Amino acid sequence: MAEFAVVEPGSVDEVLDLLARHGEEAKPVAGGTWLALVLRQGLLWSSLLVSLRRVPGLAGIAVDEAGNLRLGAMVRLRSVETSALVWERLPVVAETYREVANVRVRYQATVGGNLCDADYASDPPALLAALGARVVAVSQRGRREIPVRDFVVGHYQTVLEPDELVTEVVVPALPPGAGAVYLKYRTRSHEDRPCLGVAAVVVPDGSGRLARAEVVVGAVAERPQRLAEVLDAVVGRALDDATIGEIAERYAAEIEPLSDLRGSAWYRTEMIRVFVERALRAARARAQREGRRT
Repeated sequence: MAEFAVVEPGSVDEVLDLLARHGEEAKPVAGGTWLALVLRQGLLWSSLLVSLRRVPGLAGIAVDEAGNLRLGAMVRLRSVETSALVWERLPVVAETYREVANVRVRYQATVGGNLCDADYASDPPALLAALGARVVAVSQRGRREIPVRDFVVGHYQTVLEPDELVTEVVVPALPPGAGAVYLKYRTRSHEDRPCLGVAAVVVPDGSGRLARAEVVVGAVAERPQRLAEVLDAVVGRALDDATIGEIAERYAAEIEPLSDLRGSAWYRTEMIRVFVERALRAARARAQREGRRT
């Protein structure tokens, strides 16, 4: 087993100082689910683990003046799942976090850690990318916001610099009349990671046509898959069955899925077609219900 030291700083400034001084040798630790995995597999490359459990100000759930939902990096997944504020403002976020693993994991894992692990088979990144969420990263050099859709660049790899710390995730509110959904498909147990997960968002304009559509497929490649050209092509069209079928066919044709224990590349291609269509139909139904309320 690799040798490492653990430190418990008491403020964000102390964390940033440690990350700046130790660079790639330092690794922030939130809930620790990642740590348990890499220790078992002998994949720990960091010699200094920086525990965030004593750092204040990272575990809040709030809505800002612009209507954005702000999730602190140290918020437990279970807290998102059960938050009355999240259910009121963006219920699809609570629904998606409820899909992660099992309740024991969700009591330990955190919002920031889940994203920073960059696990291709994680549920929340696809939904957060579809919603246009942003990761807030700070360092002694300053602060920046990174779109979730750009955050993961490969298997267990993100765009974070070694001296940066994720402090929160900002999730924009859905426009009035919009519909959003996340569908998870498992091939094994209910607690298993997904064979694939599909997040869909539809935003109708005043005439009932598409002002914006988002489809992000997770767990089929090293990073969530969003086909911008396909989505741009359907803006201004009616979200009828023909449009939904076209989007599903193109996603199935253009994504090159991986193979693992949960499904072969061929099988995932077939399921991409099925679940993109299902997700868009479900998002359309939610948008129609929201439209009747507004």
